[in-house]
Amino acid sequence: MELRPEPEQRGLAGELNSSGKRFAIVVSRFNAFITERLLQSAYDALLRSGTKKEDIQIVRVPGAFEIPSAARTLAETKKYDAIICLGCLLRGDTAHYDVIVNEVTRGIGQSAQETGVPHAFGVLTCETLEQAIDRAGLKMGNKGFEAALSAVEMASLRAAISHQPSAVSKKQIRRAARNDKAEKNRNREPIRRRNTAKAKRRS
Repeated sequence: MELRPEPEQRGLAGELNSSGKRFAIVVSRFNAFITERLLQSAYDALLRSGTKKEDIQIVRVPGAFEIPSAARTLAETKKYDAIICLGCLLRGDTAHYDVIVNEVTRGIGQSAQETGVPHAFGVLTCETLEQAIDRAGLKMGNKGFEAALSAVEMASLRAAISHQPSAVSKKQIRRAARNDKAEKNRNREPIRRRNTAKAKRRS
């Protein structure tokens, strides 16, 4: 039995074209040896996808814990199509690492949901410095570059969704308006007849 190829499913998708869009990059200074590499790659990804230099705002914060607050402040200005969050957290000997990771992840996600502005997560959460180096451009690619491309795609997708036509077409609205008008005229007709009858009796 010959298997036929499944028909291509249509759907919305973002494009890796950032022309005309504005982006903010929030980067932590803590573990700057890693985060600066993430920043340079994220910046390069935005330029390669079409963003102008003047449309990229870089904001530096002390550490990863401050990233969600800065990202939300930027998102609430409505000046940016997406926010890119970059940082590096390395596990230590205490539970501090787990607390910060949870708070940063929750804060960035909550900011994106409540402001409606896409946030790209480029915060490394690694066990060792070697793992972080690998993910900042050595063996595992560069997570800053990947985060920037995610931001570009989500900004494009958000624009595509916002330009979708309404579920209720203008033709349906006009038809409903005509029906309402006809219904009102039918309701007024008995009143007109009664008024005409009264006028005749008086005369």
